[in-house]
Amino acid sequence: MASANFQSPVPAMRILENEHQYLMHLMNEWHAIVLNFENDTYEEIEARAEFSVLRKLLIDFLEPLKNHTDKEEKFFFPLLGHYIGTEQGPIVTIEAEHEEIDAYIGHFLHHTRAGIDHLSLDDMKQIAKDAGEAFEVLMVHFVKEESVLFPMTDRVMKAVDQDKLLEQLNTLIV
Repeated sequence: MASANFQSPVPAMRILENEHQYLMHLMNEWHAIVLNFENDTYEEIEARAEFSVLRKLLIDFLEPLKNHTDKEEKFFFPLLGHYIGTEQGPIVTIEAEHEEIDAYIGHFLHHTRAGIDHLSLDDMKQIAKDAGEAFEVLMVHFVKEESVLFPMTDRVMKAVDQDKLLEQLNTLIV
């Protein structure tokens, strides 16, 4: 994984940026398999083995992703919301993206819950698209948070609240 290159001067936001970098590292592992499905790289036997790896990587990805989004939704969004509101605007959009990401990964897992032995190569290619969509939403999502919400924290949030947020966010996601 590349060394951390933080944009935010706010220590609490650097924790979230670091988590984004870790999550992107994990995402790149499973996205490579998704791209191979999109590019018709696999024959059926290899596809089944790689699809099994994809499923495992997505399952392993869920816990750190959930821990990260839970921290944002429990601590970061409500505190920033005191300054910018929570009924409309960027926080509403970001929270909706959390749900969209969960839906794509959930849809993938729903279609693989009974195992993958019965899936055809075309089935696997279609189901892998859900992982690809989750990846795309996550990438845009991270950019939005880092370019909109994190700088907002620096501009509008009082230092005492930034310190409180640092204490709340300073936990592991793995």
